[in-house]
Amino acid sequence: MKPITDTTYIHALIAEGEHQQQDFKFEISDARKIAKTLSAFANTHGGRLLIGVKDNGKIAGVRSEEEQYMIEAAARMYCHPEISYHTQVYQVEGRNILIAHIDESPRKPVYARDESGRDLAYLRIKDENILATPVHLRVWQQDGNPEGGYMPFTEREQLLLNQLAENGSLSLNKCCKQTRLPRRTVENLLAQFIRYGLVETLFEGHHFLFRLKP
Repeated sequence: MKPITDTTYIHALIAEGEHQQQDFKFEISDARKIAKTLSAFANTHGGRLLIGVKDNGKIAGVRSEEEQYMIEAAARMYCHPEISYHTQVYQVEGRNILIAHIDESPRKPVYARDESGRDLAYLRIKDENILATPVHLRVWQQDGNPEGGYMPFTEREQLLLNQLAENGSLSLNKCCKQTRLPRRTVENLLAQFIRYGLVETLFEGHHFLFRLKP
């Protein structure tokens, strides 16, 4: 069997294009900016960064030592909690391509600190890094609750389920408006419904919607 060369392997990855678990970076000039992508991968299903590859898939190459330093700074200094990753350098067409493999985090949410000092959590959806909603944050927080998940079923729960059944899908703001329940209450209820498999999230028109699971 013919061995797979670095060139063959990298071109095969590039042919996949950017997707939920793969992103291209021409270079990394700001560790804080790349922390956003690391957060998105770590909060979703993991992924890999191909560094030294342009958005159109063209090989550019990088100075791998500098890029590795930037990745380490992003993962250790600007992601909280720190993320698990490993890197590998490949030689393609006389240039170095650095691949950073980011593991899905067992401790979510993973926050990325932005330029203004805010800690924000992201999700990876298709080929984009999307800011997580308060509902996502509550799902993760409830998942990490050692007390487990007992959910009472009262008029509040029934009211929200009824609104979702009547309207098909609703944004968080619409859920609050339709039910006239406090926002924090709605966030908690939606998170519980998602964890129990009653409700699912949709991402349409760059907005998250919530609907009953079929």
